[in-house]
Amino acid sequence: MKIEQIYTGCLAQGAYYVESNGEAVVIDPLREVTPYIDKATANGAVIKYVFETHFHADFVSGHLDLAEKTGAKIVYGPTAQPKFNAIIAKDGEHFNAGDVSFEVLHTPGHTMESCCFLLKDETGKPVGLFSGDTLFIGDVGRPDLAQKAAGKTKEELAAVLYHSLRNKIIPLPDDIIVYPAHGAGSACGKNMSRETTDTLGHQKQTNYALRQSMTENEFVKEVTEGLTAPPGYFPFNVKMNKEGYDSLDTIMERGKTALSPDAFEAAANETNALLLDTRDPQVFAKGFVPNSINIGIDGNFAPWVGTLVPDIQQPILVITEDGREEEVITRLARVGYDNTIGYLKGGFSSWQNSGKETDHIPGVSAATALGMIQQPDVSVIDVRKPGEFSLAHIVHASNLPLDDINQEIGALDKQKKYLVHCAGGYRSMIFLSILRSRGFDHITDVQGGFKAIREDGRFPLTAGEPAH
Repeated sequence: MKIEQIYTGCLAQGAYYVESNGEAVVIDPLREVTPYIDKATANGAVIKYVFETHFHADFVSGHLDLAEKTGAKIVYGPTAQPKFNAIIAKDGEHFNAGDVSFEVLHTPGHTMESCCFLLKDETGKPVGLFSGDTLFIGDVGRPDLAQKAAGKTKEELAAVLYHSLRNKIIPLPDDIIVYPAHGAGSACGKNMSRETTDTLGHQKQTNYALRQSMTENEFVKEVTEGLTAPPGYFPFNVKMNKEGYDSLDTIMERGKTALSPDAFEAAANETNALLLDTRDPQVFAKGFVPNSINIGIDGNFAPWVGTLVPDIQQPILVITEDGREEEVITRLARVGYDNTIGYLKGGFSSWQNSGKETDHIPGVSAATALGMIQQPDVSVIDVRKPGEFSLAHIVHASNLPLDDINQEIGALDKQKKYLVHCAGGYRSMIFLSILRSRGFDHITDVQGGFKAIREDGRFPLTAGEPAH
């Protein structure tokens, strides 16, 4: 038996490949399915099943493409109602693959169709639990994402989850390994560990949500408090996972259209496309196509696209480093942004060499920023999350988290001078590029972000909650 976790850091997502005696199962696959197929082919195995723990909200699963390309059967837990052919398993039903088997455990609460797959070895001994978003390492799935679909409040769903954990998971042997769908950084939970697997016994000892003495009311209170608003793209991804989507092959063929600067400019004017520049933030700052937005491919790219681009069907034109076009298109498609219509051939340098207009965003060192904050006409905007801001921030700085820019940008004054920073420079450049695209001219980046500010040692800092 072979168990492999295929972890994608950008989405903090774990897919799984399990193989035994020539048959394989893939659990919660990502949109690009070639790696799973290649793995099975190299091992001389056939992919028999695609197990889906629930209708995912934070990414578009590869279940449909994988089934289409391999003939594998898609399996969901009880109550799931997909709009395509799939096996809707009964609670307790077993599926065999080679010499091992998987038992379906219906564990509603995160969503009503949520289930776990209990892996048993050739002797029938339970050895692993593929827990989806029901149980994470250090946390459990948030109960507020499926309220509309379930017709329940988050408190009601939390109560359902409480009983799922007590009745289906806690009674399992302590020595089985928990293989969750997500780790730290995912918006599907609030307190996940950076560890991506653990024994169930250790989770029973350390995971607050599995505390033996916890009452239902205590569980509901602890699981529902402190939840932040989910990213806006989540419902669209659920819909795609439930109803279907275009093949990634089709999306890639359309998106990999190489456009000259003239053709790129014409396409932008004709389609009102989002101009998405995925280069390093500091490289972007030195020169970019006017009105383009910077979300660096080497950061939490896909989640930030999903958080900040409200129209999942908006046409997208890509500006990136040579050779990374396919990566960008794939990572956009992972979260349902399927309408990439082309990329700038030769990248920004081709635009620059064509003589077309360019733009830039000024940046200053922390030392220079120290002098600027003394000027009465300069306002400091800290775009970190409220929790980060409350730990320490520049005195008199305003907290405007990047997550909220689309809702809060109207409160900013285009005539004012703004000095902007985040923790290290990634989020502030996204923020600044959005400001610039909307006509803000008096904006400056603090290079190195709050890390550089703190290391300078001369800034007046304070702690406390953001002012409202």
